[in-house]
Amino acid sequence: MHSELIFWLVTLAIVPSAFVAWLAVFFVRRKAISWGLVDQPGERKVHETPTPMGGGIVIWFAVILPMLLGTIVVLLNGSITGYLPDSIRPYLSGVEEQLGELWILLSAGSLMMILGLVDDRKGLSWKTRLLIQFAVAIAIVSWQGWTLTAFIPYRIITILISAFWIVALINSFNMLDNMDGASAGVAAIASTFLAVYVLLPGAIPEGPQIFIAGFLFVFVGALTGFLIHNRPPASIFMGDAGSYFVGFCIAVTTLLATYTDARAENWHGILAPLCILAVPLYDMVTVILIRLREGRSPFQADKCHFSHRLVELGFSKPRAVLTMYLTTATCGLAGLLLQLVSGQGAIIVVLVVMFTLLIVAILESTARRQVNSDK
Repeated sequence: MHSELIFWLVTLAIVPSAFVAWLAVFFVRRKAISWGLVDQPGERKVHETPTPMGGGIVIWFAVILPMLLGTIVVLLNGSITGYLPDSIRPYLSGVEEQLGELWILLSAGSLMMILGLVDDRKGLSWKTRLLIQFAVAIAIVSWQGWTLTAFIPYRIITILISAFWIVALINSFNMLDNMDGASAGVAAIASTFLAVYVLLPGAIPEGPQIFIAGFLFVFVGALTGFLIHNRPPASIFMGDAGSYFVGFCIAVTTLLATYTDARAENWHGILAPLCILAVPLYDMVTVILIRLREGRSPFQADKCHFSHRLVELGFSKPRAVLTMYLTTATCGLAGLLLQLVSGQGAIIVVLVVMFTLLIVAILESTARRQVNSDK
């Protein structure tokens, strides 16, 4: 792909959303108390002072506003588009054709943000949360046909797996949001690698997927602008509103993207999202297993997350989050290799990701056993 196109795609997508997010935090932070969006310190919390939770509104707004302005620019069809770089203009007609899908995605994501906002303010039972999440996921997958590329001949199975994938990522990013900068940073890194994957040549014969990459880069910008305020010590949290919106949009984007053209020698491209999103999925699975092993509900909040287990190893909180970032980047780089290797090479790539997480798991379990023995 032409380097000029990549430059303008990244610039026009990331910079505006990052600026909007950075600026919006100042307003939302002042209003958080009156909106009832304050996270109080507690037994299972790592922060020590009351902290605003309006970051979800910030991230949502920083995605919606640039998308709305971009939609207006595209629909004006010539009035403003003539001022855009020459490398961008040929793709505008294709973007216009996908505006309907874009706003269906953003509308469903907004529902998830509102669900999280209600959860932030009043607290919802896990049954209510899951019921609504599955209802929205099944509806969007069924009506829009946004399903995983799983080559399963039975549509109902594909729909159920796709809905489960969406709900799993919503809750994985929600669970990951337990330390300053953790969930938003991992989401930004993973979104970057997902965007790079669909831009690099070779994944599918049709070429780079500009629409998907552009959406993901807008997301990266919103998360980056928010992270300026969410880095340790955080002055604002994303809350459930943010993690639900982020998890939903990333999950649906992975369904919309094409990772393989179904050629026998290229089937392993469908594993790219699993590799790139390995860290949030690892955190969710291990947390659930730890809680079940200890005879507790898998939905009971605690301090047994990836980041907490790193702190038990002796890491400071910032270094624990940095380790999560580096692990995400390592798995993301492995995911990018999938389009460059054969089927046998893909097995090696997947094993590298699994062994990376296994090393982390062994270190974490050692520290956890030491902590439990000292009690």
